[in-house]
Amino acid sequence: MQIAVIGRGDCSGEEYRTAETVGRLIAGSSATVCCGGLGGVMEAACRGAQEAGGTTVGILPDTGDGNAYLDLIVRTGMGHARNVILINSADAVIAVGGGYGTLSEIAVALKTGKPVFGLLTWEIEGVRACAGPGEAVSLAVRAGRRSRPSRSPRGPAGSL
Repeated sequence: MQIAVIGRGDCSGEEYRTAETVGRLIAGSSATVCCGGLGGVMEAACRGAQEAGGTTVGILPDTGDGNAYLDLIVRTGMGHARNVILINSADAVIAVGGGYGTLSEIAVALKTGKPVFGLLTWEIEGVRACAGPGEAVSLAVRAGRRSRPSRSPRGPAGSL
């Protein structure tokens, strides 16, 4: 399962600490953190996830290397258009703080039917405000499980 964590690249200290906890809890739920791959909230979520032994994916707007806590990097060179790729890669979304870039990601998520859970973020219809990181992650993981299509088990490596 992949949970997108979205928010400002230049976040406040409170938002950074919140996102770091969110990342740690996502990893503890055996889910992958997906983000825009840059600093601020994105870096914090990845840092928390890695410290908890989790996996992180950064879908970058450019062709750089992103933050130091990324396990997998997707270099899009697409600028803000990468927001659509990020949201469509996620089973659920957690917004921590955020500016207009975050708002655009929220809009894409709501438009495509992805559940969005918010911490210190935009108060708009469709975003479920949460009391803290634990509630946000718990709800996102539950929603993500419901939204994932069931898959048949894969055979041995290399089999078709």
